[in-house]
Amino acid sequence: MNFFIASTFAQAPAGAPLANPASGMAQFFPLIIIFAIFYFLMIRPQQRREKERKEKVSALRAGARVLFCGGMIGTIEEVLPSSFLIKIASGAVVEVVRAAVETPLPDPAPADAKDKSPSQAQSK
Repeated sequence: MNFFIASTFAQAPAGAPLANPASGMAQFFPLIIIFAIFYFLMIRPQQRREKERKEKVSALRAGARVLFCGGMIGTIEEVLPSSFLIKIASGAVVEVVRAAVETPLPDPAPADAKDKSPSQAQSK
């Protein structure tokens, strides 16, 4: 029965002044600051990177080499409205959705244009 008495003492008397309403807002101020920090340090940069990736993917044309989310590399054979036809090996063409493209890759240098290592050049 003592717990009823303790809660009675914790209540303010009927004529007591109410707490300052501004103190309630002061309690939420740290939460607002934390949310702002998360937004500017985590959410906004991720949105910017995703926007840049979408722009790169939308600019892709047939013949471009691309890297997929799974680590596979292929060459675009045909551009479809919501996907790409990708050549991953001789005679192997697969259809991949645009969201699976991680990044475009630079075209590889032709085999004739590759520089020889200095040790091979000196030995001849």
